Amino acid sequence: MIKLLVLAALAAIAYFAAKRILFPSAAMSISEALKVLEVSADANAETILAAHRRLIAKVHPDAGGTAELAARVNLARDTLLQRLPK
Repeated sequence: MIKLLVLAALAAIAYFAAKRILFPSAAMSISEALKVLEVSADANAETILAAHRRLIAKVHPDAGGTAELAARVNLARDTLLQRLPK
């Protein structure tokens, strides 16, 4: 019984660790997103998208980058685009 509980606990830890890596939380701050994309605070949608395209070309897994970096760049783009008025 104890072995089963330990195994279940280890499986839960592995699940949540993998989930955090594969699906990063959407809690990136605006200032952090600005640093990632290297844009100014008053950047418009066109500037943000251009910076995203430039940076994703470098960090995409097909270009020799990693999935984690690509996800971080995408999260930064999404964070900045959400703050713009619609």
